[in-house]
Amino acid sequence: MRLSKDKTELKVNESLTLAKIPPEVFQYRLGNRSALDWVIDQYQISTDKRSGITSDPNNPDDEEYIVRLVGQVVRVSVETVKIVNGLPADYGAAEKKAQRKTLAKKK
Repeated sequence: MRLSKDKTELKVNESLTLAKIPPEVFQYRLGNRSALDWVIDQYQISTDKRSGITSDPNNPDDEEYIVRLVGQVVRVSVETVKIVNGLPADYGAAEKKAQRKTLAKKK
């Protein structure tokens, strides 16, 4: 799998390209990368140079698996970004203030 340079298309294989990937997908991050970037990284076919063993994480019994997985990751990412962007700017401020007071009392 490979993303296009503008990150709007995902080439799954020679005969399948998923298009119109929304930019919000890349705003939802797991550590230092997006969830979709993580999936793309994990679902690569690789061959160990020393042993010659090929690792193919794709499910040959369910050819639509990777398409469903990418669709689910895209949806969860977009919906999560919508929820987070809909939160008030000061969301969690009262809890943070209470935590600071608790920490100050312990000192």
